[in-house]
Amino acid sequence: MNGAPHRIVVINDLSHPMGGASALAVGSARRLAERGHRVAFLSGDAPDPALAEAGIAAVGLGQARLLGRGSTLLDGVWNRAAARMVRRWIAENDAPGTVYHLHGWSQILSPSVFAALAPVRSRLVISAHDFFLACPNGAFTNFATGTPCPHDPLSRACLAEACDRRGHAHKLWRVVRHAVQRHVFRPHSSPPVLAIHAAMRPMLARAGIPLDAIHPLPNPVTPFSTTRIAAERGEEVLFVGRIEATKGADLALAAARRAGVPIHLVGDGADRARLAAEYPEAHFAGRLPPAAIGALAATARVLVMPSRYPEPYGLVAMEAALAGLPVILPPSALLAPDLVAAGAGLAVDPRDTAAFAAALAALATDDARVAAMSHAAFTATRGLALSPEQWIDALLAHYAARLGTLQAPARLGAPQTPPGARPASPTGSPQVAVSAAGT
Repeated sequence: MNGAPHRIVVINDLSHPMGGASALAVGSARRLAERGHRVAFLSGDAPDPALAEAGIAAVGLGQARLLGRGSTLLDGVWNRAAARMVRRWIAENDAPGTVYHLHGWSQILSPSVFAALAPVRSRLVISAHDFFLACPNGAFTNFATGTPCPHDPLSRACLAEACDRRGHAHKLWRVVRHAVQRHVFRPHSSPPVLAIHAAMRPMLARAGIPLDAIHPLPNPVTPFSTTRIAAERGEEVLFVGRIEATKGADLALAAARRAGVPIHLVGDGADRARLAAEYPEAHFAGRLPPAAIGALAATARVLVMPSRYPEPYGLVAMEAALAGLPVILPPSALLAPDLVAAGAGLAVDPRDTAAFAAALAALATDDARVAAMSHAAFTATRGLALSPEQWIDALLAHYAARLGTLQAPARLGAPQTPPGARPASPTGSPQVAVSAAGT
């Protein structure tokens, strides 16, 4: 298996980098193409023209996300068109040196992609950006109460738990979908799973995925700033994310109002208009490019990530911390123990408005404490993330290991194994097809 790689194929629910997993899927395709790999991208939506401009061959179904298409949820259980697309690509393009990397499937592609990928399962790698691989609602949490779920997926206790934020009928649909997924995925013989935080390993294992198949691989992070943000000079609370209930924008607004501190929200979502009317004192910037977000962060005092469900990683928290901006996040976020231990953040339940407001008020008046947290964030959190280039190197090493040309790279877990030297990029890699489905 010598010679230059022939192709890297990315399969994703979305070809537009609208958030988390989709941004990573698209970003991986772009960076792999920049390194000289021939890249193709299969998606559930209409292909983003920007992919073709980057030299990436894109194929898509032209479908919308499940909750946006206004039709039956049957396709969410088994999207026949998605299965046909993946099978067709494999039939027409597959070669023995092709590696398939699946990032997600819950928004459009459905569990049918596991069946479509069965013929190439021995060359499949999966990324776990959330818990849909193991949990019917994708979060191992009760959305009604905000409490973590202790149950094994599809156990009697799981089936009885009223955990879905859309009600009992939707929970039943999720259970059916997960049962179908388990049947075609076969977790006990799972391909390698790349988890974005080491703490995901025992949770994914509850679904029957062997622990030795789960490899921690932190996300690539580009900080808001390459120099330390002097947070002790800032005044505003900064929120960056979707303006919707799951991300807790309303919780941040309520706490900021109670604390009497200014707040700036970056992002858009279903709740933006309502919250803007309810909180006229807050600043809503809408969606902004990275440079503009960095400019706002440079004048902020603290970033809040008040998610109502356990964040497996929390990219925005690391973008802030690596730039020296202190972070307040919920105890359920998997990064919370890491940032607290580094002295870079506070873990506060965002549903407890009084406690959340008290934390904001305390930081608003304590410049010395904020300065110490800022310096700690800037200097002591480097081991919790990878640079984009380190991340691509690690992906390529995992692909090569799947093909038997290299051993799997050392575990890059956050925070147990801070990424130091960059893993060597495999030379002479064979054809690589990255299947990155959305979440």
